[in-house]
Amino acid sequence: MYRTNEIVNVVNKTDYTMKKYFLLLPVLAIVFNACVSKKQFLMKQAELDELRISCDNRVNDLNARYAQLEREKSALAADLRQSESNLLICNTSLENEKSKNRSLEQQMEYLKATNTNLLDRLSDLSVVSKTGAESIKKSLEALNEQNKYIQDLTSSMQRKDSLNLALVVNLKRSLSDVNDEDVTIEVKKGVVYISLSDKMLFRSGSADINQRAEEVLAKIARVVNDHTELDILVEGHTDNVPISTACLKDNWDLSVMRATSVVRLLQTKYNVKPDRMTAGGRSEFVPKTSNATAASRAINRRTEIIILPKLDQFFDLMTPPTAEKK
Repeated sequence: MYRTNEIVNVVNKTDYTMKKYFLLLPVLAIVFNACVSKKQFLMKQAELDELRISCDNRVNDLNARYAQLEREKSALAADLRQSESNLLICNTSLENEKSKNRSLEQQMEYLKATNTNLLDRLSDLSVVSKTGAESIKKSLEALNEQNKYIQDLTSSMQRKDSLNLALVVNLKRSLSDVNDEDVTIEVKKGVVYISLSDKMLFRSGSADINQRAEEVLAKIARVVNDHTELDILVEGHTDNVPISTACLKDNWDLSVMRATSVVRLLQTKYNVKPDRMTAGGRSEFVPKTSNATAASRAINRRTEIIILPKLDQFFDLMTPPTAEKK
């Protein structure tokens, strides 16, 4: 900003100098005509012309440099906004990890206390039957196995959160030229949500996708196609204004048809595998805000693309180890 102000000041001073010479030119002409020869007059006039041309060139150069600095300033501002967005995502992920670690540490402390208690009880026993000793041994083995399961689960959750963070960053970078009011990307309940406004995707009361929306869906498809290990759930949402046409019975029909249109386009035009996708309609019953105003109803009319782990892998992750798996 300092360099920009300096250039503006130079331009203003140059303009002032030029105006001063232009105002003096008629006076100088009269004086030269009266007091100097024609040759001297012409020489002075040539010097003034040369000075004017030099000033014009200098002003043009400074104006060009000023425009360049303005473009650089805009680019730096855009980079700053992107960096702030990435920092917010990283801070959110870090807080989630800290919360999970605190919970796991509490479980570890509980298990250690239980283990110590069992050992203390064992040392206090003067006579331990063979059956009792075997039972205590099995209990200790179960606690050790549970401890290993918690550690594995922690590692798996950290990998999943890292993947979610990478997905959000890639999606935000890919969709950086899209209006934030039309597309929002966030992590909720451990999965990535992409919320698309209906004014960008569809005409009112229609399930036909707009041309502009196809460009956005193409960018999303490129990112999800790089992560074939994840599934995709597409949910249609409406406001609470009733609808009834020859093709649509109610908002249930509209929400389902809109979700199906998105899934079909991702499959047929952008090669997202159909066995990874699920289409569903939520009608008006999962609003983001109230339906009291036109603005809030517009927020509720949306299509959400939810990127989540495959269900079989998810259930394998959540299933604790058993004696048969050892």
